[in-house]
Amino acid sequence: MSDDEIPQQRGFDPEIAGRRAECDGGGMIPGTQYAGRQEFTGRLTGDYIDHGEPPWRWYLMMDLSIKPAGYAEEAVWCEKESLFFTDEDAA
Repeated sequence: MSDDEIPQQRGFDPEIAGRRAECDGGGMIPGTQYAGRQEFTGRLTGDYIDHGEPPWRWYLMMDLSIKPAGYAEEAVWCEKESLFFTDEDAA
């Protein structure tokens, strides 16, 4: 790893695999130089990536039922602190 690379580690969390959740975040608005709020609703796979030191955890969400207009991807990485569980298993 070079000095410019951010440390990362992949993993799997079976406790959240299959859970329904919402994810709030921000992203570029296509065709502009501005960013805006983005909302996603979908199913968490349980896959995650920890970036940096200390680690900053991101979970993979698929089966998106709500996503921003023009978002062409079938999945999104959601930051742990921006996730809100919507299923009956929510604590």
